[in-house]
Amino acid sequence: MSKREGFSSRLGFLLISAGCAIGLGNVWRFPYIVGRYGGAAFVLVYLLFLIILGLPVMVMEFSVGRASQRSIALSFRVLEPKGSRWHLYSWFGIAGNYLLMMFYTTVAGWLLLYCVKMLRGDFVGLDSAGVGQQFQALMGQPWLMTGYMAAVVVIGMLVCSRGIRNGVEKVNKAMMLCLLLVMVVLVIRSVTLSGAAGGLEFYLKPNFHSLVYDSEGRMILGETIYAAMGQAFFTLSLGIGALAIFGSYIGKEHRLTGEAVRVALLDTFVAFMAGLIIFPACSAFGVTPDQGPSLIFVTLPNVFNAMPGGGRLWGFLFFVFMAFAALSTVIAVFENIISFAIDQWGWSRHKAVVVNFIAILVLSMPCVLGLNLWSGVQPLGAGSSIMDLEDFLISDNLLPLGSLVYLLFCVSRRGWGWDAFCREANTGEGLSFPGWARAYVTWVLPLIVLFIFGTGYWNKFVK
Repeated sequence: MSKREGFSSRLGFLLISAGCAIGLGNVWRFPYIVGRYGGAAFVLVYLLFLIILGLPVMVMEFSVGRASQRSIALSFRVLEPKGSRWHLYSWFGIAGNYLLMMFYTTVAGWLLLYCVKMLRGDFVGLDSAGVGQQFQALMGQPWLMTGYMAAVVVIGMLVCSRGIRNGVEKVNKAMMLCLLLVMVVLVIRSVTLSGAAGGLEFYLKPNFHSLVYDSEGRMILGETIYAAMGQAFFTLSLGIGALAIFGSYIGKEHRLTGEAVRVALLDTFVAFMAGLIIFPACSAFGVTPDQGPSLIFVTLPNVFNAMPGGGRLWGFLFFVFMAFAALSTVIAVFENIISFAIDQWGWSRHKAVVVNFIAILVLSMPCVLGLNLWSGVQPLGAGSSIMDLEDFLISDNLLPLGSLVYLLFCVSRRGWGWDAFCREANTGEGLSFPGWARAYVTWVLPLIVLFIFGTGYWNKFVK
């Protein structure tokens, strides 16, 4: 087996793995579902599920990557028993990476554009309706969206073209450290706003009644549990080899459970701090966090407009923070896509970058056009878009089912097997993967993953 390039430091591995996990779901989905399902009490339930659902699968992905020293293209083939067919999943896994980038690059482009808009003062003097119209106008400008989407692809591919140490690790390390710094500055500003106390109390003081009943007295405990499971499961980008690739670049000095805990803590820290930015600010200006794009592109620009003492600057810094969160995921997933081509077909890194640069530009266009010229295409029913279909395929299908594949591969005698997995996970110093968890990850966790998968379909097509 040829010598594989590795990270120059443990910090580089931790920051880029966290960068892959830290994304838009942390910064706009997490505050929304926290607001909807009980504030601080929901955060506690979410943390419980993060530990019992997300962490085991993350350790397994890291272990498969480190043991095989290959991307998802060959990792199952290297480790599977002779004559088995686990390696067939590699094509579905890499399809998940492409699907994710087919809409993620477009949204990341919006964030770059809003950095420019905030800096130019495009929102100054506009009321809530005016800010909303700015976003609606953007949806009707395919060339503008294409330009910023292409800028995201260029940035990501340029970074990956320089390799692991000089490109992916160096840039992501700097970007993640800047993200954390900007985030701390924004938190300080938000919590010191007049009227921020109400948002802080909601976010930090548990109210367990709101976990069970909504404001109208309707029982929502089942919804709450599913939302916590879903957020804990999907926030870590598990199941498509996007984390396994970084396991393939690290040495065996440290046990992988401890490394997974550190990545999960950093991911959770960013999500939690995003709430400390959003809830106090929204409370201070009497607005409620809305779901999805409207929170980031309509509600928060209104908040920054109303903010005294340089709201335009704070808005710019917020969108820089958001753009860094999105770009860290883009770069990490691009690296997995490029490594797949290198491992599968023996391409040079340069060829893999050029071919995938063109491929992702082309594959991202249906999402852009689906919001305007192709808006008549509504694949999931009235009001849906091509982006919704792409998100459904990855979030409700490939992520949970892919995680199930990694899980079964690591515990099944017909796969890599429990003993081999534990040897790899527990090589080095640090926290061991507990032997007592074998029954749980073999019998209980697969059922939970299937429950998440089935509930996603129920909510989408039956409820």
